[in-house]
Amino acid sequence: MVEESLEKLLIAVVGLVMLWALFRPVSGFFWRMLRASRQSDRVLIEDGLKHLHDCEYKGLQCTIQSLAGALSINGERAVRLVTRLEALHLVRWDGNLLVLTTLGRSYALRVIRIHRLWERFLADQTGIPEPEWHAAAEKQEHRLSEQEANQLASKMGHPRFDPHGDPIPTLSGELPPMKGKPLSELKTGEFAEIVHIEDEPETVYAQLVAEGLYPGLLIQMLDQSNGKVRFAAQGEEILLAPVLAANITVEPAKRLPETVSGTSLLADLQPGETAEVVNISRACRGLQRQRLMDLGIIPGTVLQVGMRSAAGDPVAYHIRGAVIALRREHTKQINVLRVEENQHESQ
Repeated sequence: MVEESLEKLLIAVVGLVMLWALFRPVSGFFWRMLRASRQSDRVLIEDGLKHLHDCEYKGLQCTIQSLAGALSINGERAVRLVTRLEALHLVRWDGNLLVLTTLGRSYALRVIRIHRLWERFLADQTGIPEPEWHAAAEKQEHRLSEQEANQLASKMGHPRFDPHGDPIPTLSGELPPMKGKPLSELKTGEFAEIVHIEDEPETVYAQLVAEGLYPGLLIQMLDQSNGKVRFAAQGEEILLAPVLAANITVEPAKRLPETVSGTSLLADLQPGETAEVVNISRACRGLQRQRLMDLGIIPGTVLQVGMRSAAGDPVAYHIRGAVIALRREHTKQINVLRVEENQHESQ
């Protein structure tokens, strides 16, 4: 009898412990799941508004099908999302097309502003690799408050563009119209400046980054044939498939490329060769650029290539009396002018 009572008591205690774990204030499993669900709903709403604004900005039509495709959800969930957006007075129907209301457009611009400010911050203030900026900003855009975003903008001097060339909405929600044209529309021999590189899909963007392309880069169209777009940038020829070139927007160049005859990439020098630093590519940003400058890699610095590691990377360089190891991914962003040995000795 006593054992049976103890067993019932034990069961009751275990039950109370489980209920406490499930429903205890704030940190209980039920409340955490409820918060996660609400957060997921908000993320979906904000991503939906961003897609609608993207369509509006680019002059494209937005439907439930395009919304479902952009957010990687099925049609049924897309319908529920649109119903929710309508109930919140964020979207309305215009015939068979979805359009943003004034309230919805304002909300979308706030999310876009946070995203692009955070990408600018990652590019200028951190050493996070470029292909990771977009994914990191995708998360932060749903976490950062408007006040925190404004403080970030003020700290960075209110930048006008993100590192991909997209304009950053102002505090009042102003956004300049789209500019430029696809790279593929350039005629042979024309000079242009890259003003935007689309950062989605991620795999395409990573290939463009690997080619050393960035907004502000001056290029010249060489040829378009055999399913390839061929152009020159920083003294090198670059070949892109049309699907990659379509993610690059350009404008007619207002100035010709400032080239120095005989320049090379530091990565192309051989052990024993001496060179003078001409510049660091604008594609090298943030902490990475600052580190190179702190090491003395600034215009006018004379350096000499030392020994290569057993694997060939990194390579040792003699810079201002010190021996410094640099990886190829960094030396590909440093433009130099080879110096003859007798020139070097006379300096």
